[in-house]
Amino acid sequence: MDWLREFAGRRVTLMGLGRFGGGVGAARFLARRGAVVTVTDLAPEQALVESIQQLEHAAIARFRLGEHYPEDFESAELIVASPAVLPGNRFLEIARQHGVPVVTELSLFVANCPATIVGVTGSYGKSTTAALLAAVLTQSHRSTGFRRCWLGGNIGGSLLDDVEQMQSDDVVVLELSSAQLHYLDELQWSPAGALVTSFSPNHLDWHRTTDAYRRAKQSILRWQKPADFAILNGMAAEPGDWETLGQCSRVVEPHRASGETPLVGPHFAIDASLAILAAEKLGVTADDISAGLRSFRGLRHRLEFVGEHRGKRFFNDSKATTPEASIAALNAFDSPVLLLAGGSSKGVDLRQFAEVIHQRTSAVALMGETADELRCHLQKRREQHGPGAKVFSSQSLREAFQWLASQSRSGDVILLSPGCASFDWFRNYEDRGDQFCRLVEQFATTKVPN
Repeated sequence: MDWLREFAGRRVTLMGLGRFGGGVGAARFLARRGAVVTVTDLAPEQALVESIQQLEHAAIARFRLGEHYPEDFESAELIVASPAVLPGNRFLEIARQHGVPVVTELSLFVANCPATIVGVTGSYGKSTTAALLAAVLTQSHRSTGFRRCWLGGNIGGSLLDDVEQMQSDDVVVLELSSAQLHYLDELQWSPAGALVTSFSPNHLDWHRTTDAYRRAKQSILRWQKPADFAILNGMAAEPGDWETLGQCSRVVEPHRASGETPLVGPHFAIDASLAILAAEKLGVTADDISAGLRSFRGLRHRLEFVGEHRGKRFFNDSKATTPEASIAALNAFDSPVLLLAGGSSKGVDLRQFAEVIHQRTSAVALMGETADELRCHLQKRREQHGPGAKVFSSQSLREAFQWLASQSRSGDVILLSPGCASFDWFRNYEDRGDQFCRLVEQFATTKVPN
């Protein structure tokens, strides 16, 4: 991958500046390395003000905002595309027709990172597993000899701003999405350590077919070397379904130490088990593993306990953007659950999600683009199996929250776990979770009439 290390004087088009750090990190990195950078994004300048301000001191040759120009893709020597850009995009096809290679911000990182890289992927559970492993490795420098642990990738931000500080005795934990892996597969790259938390059809709006989605996920193992290692959740795929040249272990039950985390739910025990086994492969001692597990407080928006008010407990699981993640959240509670569910569609089957909602909740407020689909599935469950959950179709998160609060009583759990993406009503899942937390705060401070 030497061709992704030298950029002085090379014409590079960055496609998709975005608002979440990856585009900014790539633009700064390329400018530092002397590339002639064109930044292009379909969003207008006013929508990208924060990102543009972060590039104030970077030597960007030109900005093309509000539209793309074919010549920026025809004349470039390299395209760095946002992983949000769908395969088959006509501008990327223009680049390929002119022999211009297409990579992502993460491709630049792995080509220039001197440290050991451990990758974590899965349809759900990958953020928690990656963060848990990083917490354990941060405690382990005495026992493993690693100088420093870094956490990045799909979990947020860009590590390209830090890559010059990294050394060969560092370790990097990367959360890897299927879109990121799709592009990394073209580089024939897999990490030295690979963890797979789960597999079920997801992101079919991007990959179009389950087979294409599976192939992208499998690339985390496809190019491993014999000395590398891979750890799979035994429930994620049948034996032989995942290609690997490394030493593959399967987790089929929680590790004995997984209960040392403060997290709620059996699915988190599996996440912890994957992290523990990876840490053991990397030479971390049992004492350091225990210290790392105890230090971990969970991720924001991932079954996050928001508070208890008037005897009701509130949990923010906005990061649950797949049906399987929300099903795992519902199965984490013994108390009655009132659920906020739904959002923008990713083209996946919601019938099993509706089945569990029918079985495990007393009331559900449906939101967003998938509300009608979920309502239809729930209606069929009621016709076949009896009343089940009360169902309400809302026009806003506030309306959904207020209806559930009115239906709840002391001892109940009110859970935001949408099982769908957020982009119809919200900027992203963080925005959705933050709005939910503000509604909980308002509920806590509102006086109850005598």
